[in-house]
Amino acid sequence: MAKISEAQKLQKDRLIIWRRQHTIERIERPTKPARARTIGYKAKVGFVVARVRIEKGGRHRRLYGRRGRKPSKSGLTSYSYGKSLQWIAEERAAKRFISLQVLNSYLAGEDGREKWFEVIMADPNHPAISRDPNYKWLAAPANRHRVLRGLTSAGKKSRHGQRSKSLRGTLTRQR
Repeated sequence: MAKISEAQKLQKDRLIIWRRQHTIERIERPTKPARARTIGYKAKVGFVVARVRIEKGGRHRRLYGRRGRKPSKSGLTSYSYGKSLQWIAEERAAKRFISLQVLNSYLAGEDGREKWFEVIMADPNHPAISRDPNYKWLAAPANRHRVLRGLTSAGKKSRHGQRSKSLRGTLTRQR
């Protein structure tokens, strides 16, 4: 039997706590500070970190009023999202914190059922952000709701293969 390291034990304890929290939880500081800094986080006023819980797996459609057998071709399973789970987590955080702009996000943890993403957001109207030359671009009108238009890194990756609707969620073969 393999021994569990201290880091694995700590992560397991965190997941137990995170399962009892809300789906979207504002947190004081990132769980992985080094990763958060690489994608744009600064430990100053105006930056907000939120942890978002997303259920893993594909999309299922409900069949209403079902009695008797389920036809295999009724179109309930085997649907894939046109978006990645990370992009969906960023959108949910943006809808929860309306006045903030999403910079980026990263995977904080996962278990068999759920994934947790930490979303880095900034307040474009805060003086500490609007005066910073590296982040003043967030206040421009062209950058409003950038996560909803797929302009974050997770959104750009998901938008890549959406040329063909029949192949959505699958990789196309290069010739």
